[in-house]
Amino acid sequence: MGAVLDNSNLNEAQGWAASAVARQRHYFESGATRSYAFRLRQLNKLKEAIVQYQGDIQDALHADIGRPPFEAYIEISTAIEDLKHTIKHLKGWMKPQRVGTSMWAQPGRSRIESTPQGVTFLLGPYNYPFLLLVQPLIGSIAAGNTAVLKPSSLNPTVADVVEKIIKRCYGDEYVAVFKGSTDVTNELLEERFDHIFFTGSPRVGRIVMAAAAKHLTKVTLELGGKSPTIVHKDANLKVAARRILAGKMMNVGQTCVAPDHIHVHADIKSAFEAEMVSTLKEFYGEDPSQSPDLGRMINDRHFDRVAGLINRDKLLAGGETDKDARYIAPTLLKDVTMDDAVMQEEIFGPVLPMLTYTTVEELVGNLKQLPEHPLALYLFTASDQVERQVLDNVQFGGGCINNTVMHVANPNLPFGGVGESGMGAYHGQNSFDAFSHKRSILKATTLFDIKFRYAPYKDKVNLMKKLIK
Repeated sequence: MGAVLDNSNLNEAQGWAASAVARQRHYFESGATRSYAFRLRQLNKLKEAIVQYQGDIQDALHADIGRPPFEAYIEISTAIEDLKHTIKHLKGWMKPQRVGTSMWAQPGRSRIESTPQGVTFLLGPYNYPFLLLVQPLIGSIAAGNTAVLKPSSLNPTVADVVEKIIKRCYGDEYVAVFKGSTDVTNELLEERFDHIFFTGSPRVGRIVMAAAAKHLTKVTLELGGKSPTIVHKDANLKVAARRILAGKMMNVGQTCVAPDHIHVHADIKSAFEAEMVSTLKEFYGEDPSQSPDLGRMINDRHFDRVAGLINRDKLLAGGETDKDARYIAPTLLKDVTMDDAVMQEEIFGPVLPMLTYTTVEELVGNLKQLPEHPLALYLFTASDQVERQVLDNVQFGGGCINNTVMHVANPNLPFGGVGESGMGAYHGQNSFDAFSHKRSILKATTLFDIKFRYAPYKDKVNLMKKLIK
């Protein structure tokens, strides 16, 4: 019997949660997952399976969230590229790191070893239900752990494909999939894991962290926030409009690092608004509802919430909605202030409010009024001085200068939030490090022995002071 559950057999899940974790802990403690050769084989298995099932993944993403084929391919290919990068560099990441040894620790040599943590629990979100479950899995496997996966219940078709891929590659003593509702997640959270990785909202992140605290389990939380975009007066407006709208409207705004709102310099406000309206038509036509390049809101609850943020008195473009289709047109709002309802919560949809500033000092003051530190920040400017002024005065997870979203595509950059937008980072080696324990080793020689640190101390303290000076 496998560890794949739904609401119909939840009572069974209550026994299976403990059983699955116990089986994985036994398998981990056998040492089977530790060798480089083993980890490499598992990563290659996963890569081959994703390539084999990429058509199924694409169809599932369209069925569950209306993902256009181009965006689905980006999600799938990003996972494959992450696997290739990890496979290429894994041996180097696993090597112990030699470090210096202080005078007091002599005679000896020091090193840092990356060791597996144990049994990991990976909870995926609904917005990128395949990629944001597979990427943490890559890190967990690379670091030598076992893994329990919980796909989002809002993406049942994707969850079925994930189950099929995992069953093709692994036994559930190594990687197990649990499907189902929040009740299944809550039951799993009662178990003692060695690392929990969660991607989702700050509200659920608090629940995960509280559950982890019972067992003092390490957590990585990838959350969200109101990621600002800044368009300074010296920006290339055409390029800015394209890159902002591309980042915002991907997955119809249901992206944790999507531009949430724009701060536009007053000198270019009118010109930039015109450029944004023109670019929106260029991307999605006169009737975006007919565009094959726009997805839909994940469910009615999120549709109602985002549609309710549209202030029709400040409408610049878009605003059309169709609840039956869960469609919200790409929408631009102008003359927004920090007090407006749309600025009080993360939007997570295709509504893009625009605010105005006149000085960088005013801009920074506005950014510091945001509810919490954002996950991302995007700045369009040709000025190194403005860049430095913003970066030195605003705290955020990561971001781009003269682009949006693309920092997450570089495996050499850590991806993570700060404060309300998350804790911990991953991608590339940062994923390996996130799922590893950094173990310190001092290896001393016995060929000779320095007796200075041994009793009786007598007047050694005076000699020690001279040595320190």
